[in-house]
Amino acid sequence: MKSEYRLGIDAGGTFTDFVLADKSGQVRLFKALSTPQDPTLAIKNGLALISEELGVPANQIIPNCDLCINGTTVGLNALITHKGAKAGLICTAGHEDSLEIRLGHKEDGYRYDPEYPPATMLVPRYLRRGVQERVLSTGEVRTPLNEADVRAACEVFKAEGVETVAISFVWSVLYPDHERRAGEIVREMLPGVVLTLGSELYPQVREYTRTSTAVVNAYLAPIMKRYVTAVDAYFQSLGAKQPVRYYQSNGGLAIGQAMTDRSVYAINSGPASAPAAGQYVCEPFGKKDVITVDMGGTSFDITLTKDGSTNINKNIDFLRYRIGVPMIQVETLGAGGGSIGWIDEMGLMQMGPQSAGSDPGPACYGQGGKLPTVSDANLVMGYLNPDGLVGGRLPLSYQKAHDAVKTNLADPLDLSVERAAYGMFTIVNANMVNGIRRVTVERGYDPRDFVLVGAGGATAAHITALADAIGIDTIVLPKLASGLCAFGQIISDVKYNYMATAPLRLESDAAYARIDELYNQIEAQGIAHLKDDGFKGKDIVIKRSLDMRYVGQVHECTVEIDNFKVDAKSIGKVIAAFHKRHEQLYTYSEPHSVVEVVNIESTVYGVVEKPARMTIGKGVSADKAIKAHRDAVFSADGKRVKTPIYDGTPLGAGATIHGPAVIEEVTTTIVVEPGWTARLDESGSYLMTRDKKGAK
Repeated sequence: MKSEYRLGIDAGGTFTDFVLADKSGQVRLFKALSTPQDPTLAIKNGLALISEELGVPANQIIPNCDLCINGTTVGLNALITHKGAKAGLICTAGHEDSLEIRLGHKEDGYRYDPEYPPATMLVPRYLRRGVQERVLSTGEVRTPLNEADVRAACEVFKAEGVETVAISFVWSVLYPDHERRAGEIVREMLPGVVLTLGSELYPQVREYTRTSTAVVNAYLAPIMKRYVTAVDAYFQSLGAKQPVRYYQSNGGLAIGQAMTDRSVYAINSGPASAPAAGQYVCEPFGKKDVITVDMGGTSFDITLTKDGSTNINKNIDFLRYRIGVPMIQVETLGAGGGSIGWIDEMGLMQMGPQSAGSDPGPACYGQGGKLPTVSDANLVMGYLNPDGLVGGRLPLSYQKAHDAVKTNLADPLDLSVERAAYGMFTIVNANMVNGIRRVTVERGYDPRDFVLVGAGGATAAHITALADAIGIDTIVLPKLASGLCAFGQIISDVKYNYMATAPLRLESDAAYARIDELYNQIEAQGIAHLKDDGFKGKDIVIKRSLDMRYVGQVHECTVEIDNFKVDAKSIGKVIAAFHKRHEQLYTYSEPHSVVEVVNIESTVYGVVEKPARMTIGKGVSADKAIKAHRDAVFSADGKRVKTPIYDGTPLGAGATIHGPAVIEEVTTTIVVEPGWTARLDESGSYLMTRDKKGAK
């Protein structure tokens, strides 16, 4: 680290987390309630908490930060709520409806459901304007661009108050001149709009995917631009010496301008940093197969890392919109501390996906919430401290939690409040376990081969129950669990993805030369970008991949290769890597069939110096950290068990706690269920293991 501090900020649906690391390796964690109406307000509130603890004003802290990193849900929330900008689309005439045709099918799981409603279009039909132009699959121009059509589209957009425009033409990846000229006309006639060119944002084949990606980007760009502008201005007012970095869905950092131009990369900004953090906290234990779960106030996010490599998705339907750019594979469901319990028409208890969020929040927050949530259930069962969360900064009302559960669930179902609360706990756990199975069992992985890493403020109360249900024997739970995604940001690198279309059969020297030429072109862009950002040659790392298939196949698979000159001598390594990957995915390969490349991609990293690793000293033993006992519920019968409550702050490395127990850290509460043991490691994480006889 070049300066005294590094700051990571992760804005969630309920809380915004702040992680401040210093040169010595000390890491401090702070939490402020999120402010969806003005996300920058939560940042100001969080910095006020940091200033209070350090005794130093924010305008002295920020100039001493080598990096200030922001993970945000602004783009995601705009897409979920359909509150993006008013967008227009200019496309090849006759292709105005490709967004609604959606390649002729619905999403997986609903393909044969005639009652499943169509997706809401981000660009309404009257704002999708076709223009005369046509490029063939050879790159040859069949119909020149009709500039009058583009100008007519701009007149419509101007009259309708369009804020942002996407341009996507057929085969523009082979001949982008038409898109570029159309973009020049848009900038001339609509100088205030944000412009997205499909051939620049996603220069790969598949017209629908490229158009959809461009539209999503355009839809979010003005929202992200306003957010980035506000955040950048605020940090500059505090004397920031470095530009704010923003976390991308691909698992890397980017400057604000890149996030504005490539807003689609901001969609999963927050949870995308979880795998990096999960791998980091597991390093001291030699674990590389990791499932990281993050339960916040609103959602539950799951990521999987196998052999130290995190799954990357491309060409997926996210929130019903096709997105082609690479994204960390995150399984998200509506299960958080604010998830609301309710009774369905069959008289059965359900949990979520509706959430109380931060406003009004769970009933126990005392901010007007009346419906029972997961946090209310955890308070009723004795898991949470009735004196409050976040070191007492967030007071809790046991009575309001009790009344919410009793009125809405216990009395209607003729249950005791304790049994109803445990039922809420069990159901939300089952929902989360099903999500874990989707990223493991349904993709060919055995979850019992993985370590479970807990992230998020609410996860620690559920982590041993989740591991029990899924059959996992080992849990790593950092003291920083509630801000683990923010911590993941400060240990991540700057990362940009560059792509090119290369529809070539691997049969000639000309094909090999073309691939090598394209790699050199796109990598030169990335290197120049990073050098402008202050990175030097030794800090720039490049990883390559290709989308390949056998001639005649419809779909391709992504193959990673090393950095070498692609020519007649090295092409054998490329083809061999494809055969191997094809066999891994589909259990067979065809070594005698002709192979073709569809797209190429280079991921360019600016390697950031990492902060020193956190260490825990001797501290006190477990028996000296017991501060109270509470009656807690650990079974469906609702019976309460006298449970020791440990203060996690003074615990030293090696302290060992046997369940049932509750460990109260400043920003999270760890429930150690019967049959589990937690040992605090010097790296700052609890290593939790199932007793040999098995948990309850």
